[in-house]
Amino acid sequence: MWDFQTDPEFQAKLDWAAAFVREECEPLDLLFPHLGQPYNTENKAARAILAPLRERVKEQDLWACHLGPELGGQGYGQIKLALLNEVLGRSMWAPTVFGTAAPDTGNAEILAMFGTDAQKKEYLQPLLDGDIVSSFSMTEPQAGADPKEFICSARKDGDEWVISGEKWFSSNARYASFLIVMAVTDPDASPYRRMSMFVVPTETPGVEIIRNVSVMGDRDELDEGTHAYIRYNDVRVPSDAILGGPGQGFEVAQARLGGGRVHHAMRTVGKCQRALDMMGERALSRRTQGELLAKKQLVQQFIADSAIELEQYRLLVLKTAWVIDSQPHGAARTYIAMCKVAMAKVYHDIIHRAIQLHGSLGSTVETPLHDYWHGVISMGLADGPTEVHKVAVARGVLAGYEPTDSLFPTEHIPTRLSAAKAKHAAILEEYGIA
Repeated sequence: MWDFQTDPEFQAKLDWAAAFVREECEPLDLLFPHLGQPYNTENKAARAILAPLRERVKEQDLWACHLGPELGGQGYGQIKLALLNEVLGRSMWAPTVFGTAAPDTGNAEILAMFGTDAQKKEYLQPLLDGDIVSSFSMTEPQAGADPKEFICSARKDGDEWVISGEKWFSSNARYASFLIVMAVTDPDASPYRRMSMFVVPTETPGVEIIRNVSVMGDRDELDEGTHAYIRYNDVRVPSDAILGGPGQGFEVAQARLGGGRVHHAMRTVGKCQRALDMMGERALSRRTQGELLAKKQLVQQFIADSAIELEQYRLLVLKTAWVIDSQPHGAARTYIAMCKVAMAKVYHDIIHRAIQLHGSLGSTVETPLHDYWHGVISMGLADGPTEVHKVAVARGVLAGYEPTDSLFPTEHIPTRLSAAKAKHAAILEEYGIA
């Protein structure tokens, strides 16, 4: 059954969350605006404000809703998570306040699924409680996100694994208590059985942050970069530091990345809705050439195109969430890739229109749009390049088709007309139709 309504009880929680994000989370965005601050556990002022806000979220049973009750969450399905994440996407700090910040969410899921009891005790519970943060150390400087090209390796030496190599763009490593590292353990195996995943405490001897890379919007001279370029210099970890088993690194990564991508898409809906809200207010508030901006046809086109594209994208995200909730594991793979591809374009187009509509103010740092615009570039790259996901979409779509053995395609009109005439020949002949 198709249904486009939210049950009243959950809608009440969404309404509470929307007001809470506006009144409590967005002020944190203004007080501590840098991208890394939600992960900086050493910022005592921010943490003092954060702690009571988290307690209020927990009182509403909205803490870490992506996790099951056994891990302190609500075990919500993806549709409820989609609706909630739309609200959280409006604020940079909101995911941290609600216990759903990436990459910690994905790393927590990995530990829950593949970690040992000791790992869960040492890392998972503090991560779930929000006391520590983590980093996912996968991509490499020479390979980007293509695991088939990874060369950072781990070799067995007695009761230890020895990790050697470099990793690129390990987000929040400078704040993390531990890293989850993907390394090649069997270079001669098939491409998807070459790698394994390891838990590595950040303070382990040999973990060297070469530099924290700044992205657009960061001030490199102030060392604001949060994406670490890391060298693992024969880093030794115990044999039980492996997650899953040898050769299961790709499986562990996929268990993490699918959910991460769709949750990112959900939050992007919220960002785009906030930009659309700003456009609507601006169009009804500012005048030029003797009339409101809202009376200008090009402005109307900006708003109409943005509203239509956002609604289409939102429905794609919700359909993807529904497929995850209701279909067998893996059925949503193509839909998740669709979300990733569409996200970059919809986000770019809506944010760009919002900036244009705000004129010179839109080019300043005095609205949230400047932060949103910096995210346009990473939107097409994070969690895998858009181009790679287009290939995945095409493969998924083509898997539902079969080639024809005929000379002409199945929609060839002369061929189909001949078959139709043969099928109804008696009636056509009776009525004198050739």
